[in-house]
Amino acid sequence: MEERTIFEKYLPGNAVAYCYDLWKKHPFLFVVSRPRKTKLGDFRAEPGKGFTITVNNDLNPYAFLVTYLHEVAHLLVYQRYRRVGQPHGLAWQKAFREVMQPVLHEAVFPAAILTPLEDYLRNPAASTGAHSRLTRALRQLDDQPTGKQLLIEMPEGETFRFLQKEYIRGMKRRTRVVCTEKITGLKVSIWAHVWVEKAE
Repeated sequence: MEERTIFEKYLPGNAVAYCYDLWKKHPFLFVVSRPRKTKLGDFRAEPGKGFTITVNNDLNPYAFLVTYLHEVAHLLVYQRYRRVGQPHGLAWQKAFREVMQPVLHEAVFPAAILTPLEDYLRNPAASTGAHSRLTRALRQLDDQPTGKQLLIEMPEGETFRFLQKEYIRGMKRRTRVVCTEKITGLKVSIWAHVWVEKAE
């Protein structure tokens, strides 16, 4: 799929041109990924191969946009400094605010998202999940998949399916929930705001 078409498919309409221009100005391999247990997106710099940015394909357009720009900010920091102490330290926070600025208006984001988003950007964390108001605002615009619910809304001890495996819901730790894979007994940290299916 041609890159511009990917942006048109997954992003709010008024953000497409801006995000496409960022990709042309700072070229990278852009991959829309299947949902993952531990992240919404990522940035990789591989010597001799260039840069790769991935974003999960199950995000609504506004969550997709925030995640995309989060990862572009990592790319900018890498291009400017090569090595940075904290992945989400001051350099990344500055770059993230910088790339978010052109889309921080109601032509792109609904007011219900824009207000908590602006609050989050005062001190952005590694994950939007750390800002409960923003996470709730973004999730309210999701199309709830039939027969699924958010992991965070499931009671502890409940068994659920996620990515073809069964888990037992454990304790919430900040932005994630520690769950136990039913067959192996392994502890797995899963983002608290993923859609999961209650096991029968």
